Amino acid sequence: MVEEDLELERDMGEATIVYDEPDEGTVRKTVPNEHIAYFQDHWIIKTDEDEEGNDIVRRIPSKRVHYVERSVEEFQEEVETLVDRVQSFASSLQTKIPVGGGDEDDRVEPHRIDVDRGEPDER
Repeated sequence: MVEEDLELERDMGEATIVYDEPDEGTVRKTVPNEHIAYFQDHWIIKTDEDEEGNDIVRRIPSKRVHYVERSVEEFQEEVETLVDRVQSFASSLQTKIPVGGGDEDDRVEPHRIDVDRGEPDER
């Protein structure tokens, strides 16, 4: 990678998480956005690296988190990403859980809502 390319890397912003720590009380920690994620009802934060370069992470149960604040380049892009994830999850669920049952004539179509407008989707 050329040194100039390093300057062109996009700034991913920062995230601040505020959570309760048993020994320390309320903790406020700011990390780069790429060092924080939400997975399996926990916030996961990269806190350090060990001698071999492996990431050291802390898993914080969501019930201990007051809030997470992120700086994003454009809020609309962030919202669209969330909408895409919800639609993908809903589509995945629809294929895994059959709606209705029995014969083809007895099946009930799912009620669709356009998440952008918040109105029933007339498809």
